[in-house]
Amino acid sequence: MKTIIHAVAIHASPARVYQVLTTAIGLRGWWTTRVDVQEGVGGVIRFTFHGDFHPHMKHTSLDENRQVRWTCISGHKNWQDDTFVFTLHERSGETSLQFVQEYAHELSDETYGTYNFNWGYYLNSLKQL
Repeated sequence: MKTIIHAVAIHASPARVYQVLTTAIGLRGWWTTRVDVQEGVGGVIRFTFHGDFHPHMKHTSLDENRQVRWTCISGHKNWQDDTFVFTLHERSGETSLQFVQEYAHELSDETYGTYNFNWGYYLNSLKQL
């Protein structure tokens, strides 16, 4: 299976980036404005976009200010059972964020390329926030 990996330097503390990844207010600032969040491990995040892309992610692991792990449980067939990990490291007053998406199902190279590009776009939005 393929894996998408991105590394981003963010001019904010790990605590701030963690908040942006785990709260409705934070997620609305960089991914989609229509999101419902059940906070905490086991909580479900329901993202609503235009068209048929509405992934529902479950918080499978939270290590405050260090790592956020989601699993897609519904809402987008190509991501079903995929794992999404945001790992945060403090570096000289900033946050080094590593994003990894591990695919549970094989997809076409074109599809992976599209998702890879989109993640780069949205992670840049997170950085700008």
